[in-house]
Amino acid sequence: MRAVVQRVLSAKVTVDEEIVGKIQHGLLVLLGVHDSDGPADVEYISDKIRNLRIFEDSEGKMNLSVKEMRGAVLLVSQFTLYGDARKGRRPSFTAAAAPDKAEALYLGVGEALRNDGLEVRTGRFAAHMKVSLVNDGPVTLILDSSRLL
Repeated sequence: MRAVVQRVLSAKVTVDEEIVGKIQHGLLVLLGVHDSDGPADVEYISDKIRNLRIFEDSEGKMNLSVKEMRGAVLLVSQFTLYGDARKGRRPSFTAAAAPDKAEALYLGVGEALRNDGLEVRTGRFAAHMKVSLVNDGPVTLILDSSRLL
C-alpha cells in the first residue's frame, strides 16, 4: 500500500460538480493499493497516518500527530500511485490491485482511522475526481507498506 500524505489547511474532492468530501486542517491522503496488499498493510498504513508527527507544537516543532491536534483526514483512492513508467511512454498499472480488492482495503483504512476517533472524509472510489487543497508548509510524505517485507 502506498500513500502520499499532505499536511493541509483545507482540502476537498469534487465529483461531477458535487463536493463529496471536504476537510479543514488535517491530512489529505492519496492511497494506492498493491495487488499483494492485505490486512497487515491496512494496519501499517493507518497506524502511520494517525501517528505521523508532522504538525507543529507550541514551540513550532513538528511534534504532533493528526490525532493529537484533532485534525481530519481526507482519504482519496488513487491507483495511479502504482503506475510503472519505466518502459515506453504509457504507464502500466498491473501492480495495482483489482478494483474489488482495492476498494475493500481502501475502505478498511478509512474504517481503521475512524475507529481510532479521527474524522475521516473520502472521495468516491473509481470516480473521476477533482482534488483541491491548500498545502500547509508544504509538508508532503510518501508512505509504503512494502517495507514490511
